[in-house]
Amino acid sequence: MATASVTVRVDEDTKRAAANIVEDFGFDLSSVTRAFYRQIVREQRIPLTLEYPTPNLESREAIRETKELIASGDPGYATVSEMFEAMGA
Repeated sequence: MATASVTVRVDEDTKRAAANIVEDFGFDLSSVTRAFYRQIVREQRIPLTLEYPTPNLESREAIRETKELIASGDPGYATVSEMFEAMGA
């Protein structure tokens, strides 16, 4: 089987960070890239999960509280001064 060369342009920080991760597993970037191409062919799809990371517990709680405030129809604070006063600032 003949081989072909692929050139990928990526910023140096991303390349270095990726190389550190794959090297920790005993691979190099070329090996991981070849494995990725083979997986694309084998699965007949691009094997990536494109989604936003799940917010941590504190963020999920803040989102829940915000949704409750919006649903309640409470206007919150009439002025910025009221908000800071409520915060004890």
